[in-house]
Amino acid sequence: MNQIRQWHAASLLTDGKVLVTGGSDDTKTEFYDSSTKNWTMTDSMNQSRVWHTASVLKNGKVLVAGGSDSNVRTTNSAELYNPSTKNWTRVSNMYYARNWHTASVLWDGNVLVAGGSNGSVRSTDSAELFNPSTNTWRRTGSMKFPRDMYTASVLKNGQVLVTGGSPGVGFLNSSELYNPWTGRWTITGSLHDTRSEHTASVLRNGKVLVVGGFGDNTYLNSAELYDPFTGTWTVTGSMHESRRSHTASVLKNGKVLVTGGEHGSGALSSSELYDPSTGKWAIVGNMNIARITHTQTTLTNGKVLVTGGYCCSSYLNSAELYYPS
Repeated sequence: MNQIRQWHAASLLTDGKVLVTGGSDDTKTEFYDSSTKNWTMTDSMNQSRVWHTASVLKNGKVLVAGGSDSNVRTTNSAELYNPSTKNWTRVSNMYYARNWHTASVLWDGNVLVAGGSNGSVRSTDSAELFNPSTNTWRRTGSMKFPRDMYTASVLKNGQVLVTGGSPGVGFLNSSELYNPWTGRWTITGSLHDTRSEHTASVLRNGKVLVVGGFGDNTYLNSAELYDPFTGTWTVTGSMHESRRSHTASVLKNGKVLVTGGEHGSGALSSSELYDPSTGKWAIVGNMNIARITHTQTTLTNGKVLVTGGYCCSSYLNSAELYYPS
């Protein structure tokens, strides 16, 4: 990449390019073209940000919301990137300033932003909806528990599953579902392990694979599956290495690739592949550089792009590709 970045965001655009935003207190953005394998700078955001979200809307634009600026102040600002004009435009501010939150594009095209931290010790349970037709926000039902550093997954039935995280002090094993038709949250089955800084991947069969993270002062290698039909969790095969702040993506063949992250000894270069048909993990080739707080994107050609992150007291601008067998 042209810029060093960690805690940035990567978005797969409708034309197959990958837009990378923010990270390391930066306003600069760039995109990766898989056909040329080149990076190109594009228009800068109106505000520097880390720990933000970036969501590809149904109209192809990208909504960036929240995060923290270069002075580590949590922001409620939001802006839109138009890939056609390659420009950023400010939109209405969120009701709440937040970082470490999640953003989920719903079936109706609205974006659900929930949870996160306002920069203090405490997390928030608040949630709000962005309407791309009006570029405005409205409040929706609050979660049952405040949480940050958690995951949110849009299920095949249109509901949103949130799992784990931290309420500010300690860790959660609770999960809840957001119903976009009622705007309300309901408690569903609890995880077997408390965890934050984990990953969640929606599998082809509709189940959700939650992997790794940190909980009860322990780095986790455990994994579990959520069944939307029963609302329960089942333990599945554990990874070979414990890790948090890693990334995960579903490949075109339905398997799940997990890369990097942190263990007690520092950043990891290792990667592992989960096979839903067997419930087992296989070690695959190490990345060229160990990294945490990076991004990982499955490209339209099936390859996986990993970008930036942090390792060995340095922010990274390197990027690498994984070629599935």
